[in-house]
This record gives sequence, C-alpha cells and structure tokens, in this order.
Amino acid sequence: MTSAADDASSVHPPAVTVVGIGADGWEGLPEASRTALLGAEVLIGGPRQLELLPPDCAGERVAWPSPLRPAVAGLLAAHRGRAIVVLASGDPMFYGIGRALTEELGGAALDGGPEGSRGGSPGGLRVLPHPSSVSYACARLGWPLEDTEVITAVGRPVARLAAALHHGRRLLVLSAGAHTPDEVAHLLREHGYGPSPMRVLARLGGPSESSTTATADTWTHSLADALNIVAVECVRAPDTPHIGAVPGLPDDVYEHDGQLTKRHVRAATLGALAPAPGELLWDIGGGSGSIAIEWMRTHPSCQAITIERDPVRAERIGRNADRLGVPALRVVTGRAPATLADLPVPDAIFIGGGLTAPGLLDACWEALPEGGRLVANTVTLESEALLADRYRRHGGELVRLAVAHAVPVGGFTGWRQAMPVTQWTVTKPSSVMGDHR
Repeated sequence: MTSAADDASSVHPPAVTVVGIGADGWEGLPEASRTALLGAEVLIGGPRQLELLPPDCAGERVAWPSPLRPAVAGLLAAHRGRAIVVLASGDPMFYGIGRALTEELGGAALDGGPEGSRGGSPGGLRVLPHPSSVSYACARLGWPLEDTEVITAVGRPVARLAAALHHGRRLLVLSAGAHTPDEVAHLLREHGYGPSPMRVLARLGGPSESSTTATADTWTHSLADALNIVAVECVRAPDTPHIGAVPGLPDDVYEHDGQLTKRHVRAATLGALAPAPGELLWDIGGGSGSIAIEWMRTHPSCQAITIERDPVRAERIGRNADRLGVPALRVVTGRAPATLADLPVPDAIFIGGGLTAPGLLDACWEALPEGGRLVANTVTLESEALLADRYRRHGGELVRLAVAHAVPVGGFTGWRQAMPVTQWTVTKPSSVMGDHR
C-alpha cells in the first residue's frame, strides 16, 4: 500500500536529493540513499565524498568549487531538469550544505516525505541524513548530546570558542582541517583553560577511526587527517578569573582607554536592551565595544554592529571582540548619523556617545522598526536635556543609575560615588497607536 505522498513523489520527483554520507562510505548507507545515488544523473559533492561511491553510481560527477556557497545557484541552474543528488558529510542539515540548498530551493515539506527523508516536497528538496560526526562523537565519549555545546570552525574563526569557555562545560569543535586541534589548544591556553582535556576523534564511523588525547597544555600532536572533531572538557586554571555567561563582565577583561560602560551600568543596560536570539543591535559610540560584545555573547545567533568614529578605538573593539569570543562583531569606523544610512534594520539601538550630534536621535528613531527598542545613556546635562525631551514626546522609561564603590579612607572604608548615568529606554510603538504625548 502506498501513501499519497509516495505517489506524488514518484510522479513529481524532487529537484534535488541530498544524501548524507559518513567515513564508512557506501557500506554505511541505508537503502533509500543508495537508490537515490544509483538513479542520479548528476552527482555533486566534494572530491573525498565522490571517491566513496562505487562505479555503479554512473551519474556525471561534479566537484564543488571553492568557495562553495556562491557556486550553489549556478550549479543547480546548469543541471536543471536532471536528477541531481548532492553529497554531504553526515547530517546535511547540521552545519552542512542542506542550509544553502534550502535557501535556494525552499525548505522541504514537513509532511509527505518518503521514509528516511526530512520532507520531500514535489519538485523541491529531499534530505536523506546520515548520523553526524557529533552523534558519533557523543556515542564514543558517553556524553549526552543535549548537554554538549557544538562550535563549528568550518568557515568561521576558532575565536568563537572563547565565548563558550565555562568550567565544567563539554564542547565539541567541528574542525576545518588538520590544523584546527592546534588552534583550539592554543586558544584554550591563552584563555586560562590549559588544563582542559582534549580528545581529537578522526574519521568517525569509518574503518580507520582514531582517537588522540592530551590536555591543551600538553598538546603537541601533528594530525594528518583533516576529517576530525575536537572534544573539550573545560577546566579553568586556578589563577584564571571567572567570566560568566550573563552581561556585566568584569571591567578588566576589556582593553580600553577609559571609554567603557562600567560593569554595573552595562548589566543594567543589557537588561534594558533585552537581546533575543537572532536579533541585531546598533551600538552607537562603541568606545571599547562592551555593549555590542555582551549583546552577542547572550546567544550565538545575536548580531551587532558598532559605530565608532575614532579609528584607534575601532581597532581596539575588534581585539576585544576576538578575545571574548564574538569575532563576527561588525565595526564601522565613522560618525553617526552619517554612517547609519546603509546599515541593515536593527531590532535594538544603543546610544552610548554622541547624543548631541545633530540629527542623531531623530535618525535612530526613524531607523527603528515598530516594536524595536532604543536605550540611550548619558552623564552630561546637555544630553540629559535631550533625553528628557524625547521622554516627554515618546514615553518609555527615564531612570538615573548611581553606583558607589567602597574605597579606603585612611584606616577606614568609605563610599566613592561614580558619575550618575541617566538612561532612557523606549519601545517604538505601532504606527496605529501613535506617539506618547
């Protein structure tokens, strides 16, 4: 008995089938994947993946060019109308080619797919996954998959690992090549996690599977195998300061020249900005970049653009972002509001400097979409007057943040008051509601 979905699939075969394949090659593939490969007119994949197929797979073999992503649309167009099968390592939808293909072809249907596929919408994309290297690694290590954080170094800087370093945390790093374990060990040592055990697993699931173990401090191995994954059990050295996962990192983790939103005010500011996964922040008057950096550290998908007019400070922001694990922070050197015109629409805007620049507040308000948040901090009377005026016009919340630190006073202890910070927080209302008056 066949389902309606199976009948539709046979009449309208998917434009592209993606087959996940592991180090065990053809022998490790299920029947559905083998059938797709044997019936393909065009086989697209990396040279290593194509070499795993037997001669019976007679389709035209096309190796991906480098860089891969810009070539996807052209290759699909060049072979339109033919039965195309794309090879992927492991699970195509886990840091694999599946994402690029869904962006070009649209996502596969959530129902009606052939058994063993994720979807299979007629004329669209059919995905036949294989166990990922992460699944194999967790099985070998005895680590629960749901408790293990995964960071990819494929096409991304290893510096992203720094944001995930917390004592006792288990991490898996998807390697970009044989050099990645060396880079991981170096980063762990630099950040005070040299005692962390590392286990490098190569060619998982294949007949030549191997494992190499050392701590980051003692790692001296030279790997010949580019197909590897790095397992790290994070152990912080005793003299390494604790850096938490929430906003309000210690001030001394930042390189700065005094232009720094201090720790307690920074934590309150991030709380007002309320970052959510996938959102974009404009950080205007970046200084040391602390607000944008801690916005991005709240979730791997958070994005930020910081605008800083001083080139020396702009370079310093980049160094801070690398060291604190968010190298994707975009730094724009120039003056706001002139630099804002070509930026993507933000979900939130923070103004930490330059409030008195002509037109800045108006430009930010115009750029903010309905439901977007704006937070502005100042310590000067002139800028405070501007914020009070906007508070009267748009509503929101106007607060003064005062922090005092205990300091020695002779043989006693007293309070030293930091400059109070006036903060305006507002959410842009729907146009049908109008401004607050």
